[in-house]
Amino acid sequence: MLSTKTKKIVIIGAGIIGASIAYFLSLRSHNNVVVLERETPGSGASGHSFAWVNAFGKDPRDYHTLNRRSLDMWYRMEHHLDTDIGIHYGGEMRWENTKEGALQLQQRIRKLQGWGYPCQLISRDEMLELEPGINPGNVESASYSNADIHVETDKFISACFTRTQASGTDIYTQSSVIDFEIQNDKIVAVKTEDNEFTCDIVVLANGTDMTKLASLVDIHIPQQFSPGIIIKSTSCDTVLENIAILHAPSNDEYKQHIHLRQLYDGSLRIGQGTQEGINRDDSQQHADVLLSCAKAFLPAIGNASAIATPMGYRPMPLDGFPIIGYTESLPNMYVALMHSGVTLAPLIGEMSTMEIMDDVRIDWFEPYRLDRFN
Repeated sequence: MLSTKTKKIVIIGAGIIGASIAYFLSLRSHNNVVVLERETPGSGASGHSFAWVNAFGKDPRDYHTLNRRSLDMWYRMEHHLDTDIGIHYGGEMRWENTKEGALQLQQRIRKLQGWGYPCQLISRDEMLELEPGINPGNVESASYSNADIHVETDKFISACFTRTQASGTDIYTQSSVIDFEIQNDKIVAVKTEDNEFTCDIVVLANGTDMTKLASLVDIHIPQQFSPGIIIKSTSCDTVLENIAILHAPSNDEYKQHIHLRQLYDGSLRIGQGTQEGINRDDSQQHADVLLSCAKAFLPAIGNASAIATPMGYRPMPLDGFPIIGYTESLPNMYVALMHSGVTLAPLIGEMSTMEIMDDVRIDWFEPYRLDRFN
């Protein structure tokens, strides 16, 4: 028999994970949800993310499958929210200009195809059919993954919170959590500088700040240091006619791969290396170099200027995989910490809501419980 008791739930963190959990909780009856955000919604890692939604580089197989399930959910999210949530369709295209890089790409595509991921190797001519305005130079091998998308995270977060507030969720910004009240080995209240919120369940979805916050109640959530840079540009003409994300190889001037996407306002977002690479250079000179490299293969960028952006920090559990679920020492504290938060947000939101509201354990999450670090 289902419980009709109302659960008071406090979500700490209003990034993309907190927003998704709040949205799915808002679809349920018998709960009272409060969201607490230290700054403003999406101002943390979500706002710094490259926001490529994919399962391309996600190993091992179980982790790939988790990301693939969530990628497919993004299409359903757009339907149910029935508003602009910032999705850019078109897939991801990449190429390699060395024999070694080509072999690695070919092996990766074959592996992903064996896992049922919609991707394929394409020729240089097929690249140019997809994107006639590209100037790729030497192409040893190229691929196209047609299900991949990218998301403007601010639009998605806003859409989620618009819906949740209409359902009665209270959102408090500029509200830093400073302590928890514990009785009988459970959290009974969350304290901010200005207020106190009684609760039955606390959800930690505050990314890089989570380790410090959990330490207040002697829970250790291990994270690694993971700074990254995504630069912006001023608005320019459409540079990608069909695809959503482009990955380009290194060249003689710049020794790291770069990745690029374009927003609806015409501005670009450009990153370097891998999605997990450590990057600290947030200088204007570095931003200019990245944009110059992009202009070499996308002439339509034209006279757009680079905008240096401050270094951001990724939520990154110590072993690189998500941490999801209740803690052992405080059985009503629920943790949702992960890199790839943009890809995983819909699935985490829906499945975490089931765990919270229905008192079940989702077996997809079993490899990602906090107790694995014990």
